[in-house]
Amino acid sequence: MPEHKATVAAEIGLHARAAAVFVRAVTATGLPVTIRKPGHPAVDARSLLEVMTEDFAHGCEVLLNVTADAVPAGKTLGEVDDALAALAALLEAPDAR
Repeated sequence: MPEHKATVAAEIGLHARAAAVFVRAVTATGLPVTIRKPGHPAVDARSLLEVMTEDFAHGCEVLLNVTADAVPAGKTLGEVDDALAALAALLEAPDAR
């Protein structure tokens, strides 16, 4: 089950523009990515409303995940892992607004 940790670097957290940039990037992967805080239920990272409602604040550690059974046909686990790594890097970029 591919999973990556990241720390939200955007000064305002995943709200407004930063959340929209992140959600667009997730959607572009074509993967059913989820995002969650440790110890909390996951939300669909393709949904701007769910991401903004969950309140991922600046400095918040998050877990990005795609369950193995949700990997689309034609995608390898390596490709999924690479996509999650790129999304984690986006979240950790201080200028991702």
